[in-house]
Amino acid sequence: MSASTLLLAFALMLVLEGALPLLAPTVWRETFQRLLSLSNGQIRFIGLLSMLIGSALLFALIS
Repeated sequence: MSASTLLLAFALMLVLEGALPLLAPTVWRETFQRLLSLSNGQIRFIGLLSMLIGSALLFALIS
């Protein structure tokens, strides 16, 4: 995997992350307000789950 591929993936992530605040700022704000009410353990679990799904997707795309 080259550096340009990594930068391309990062750029795509930023585009996708920016879509919700652009298209539905109220939903985006409400989502973050709900996140603030979660415990640290719940947030860590969401982060772990996200990393596992992303890793599985990367593995599936590379193989």
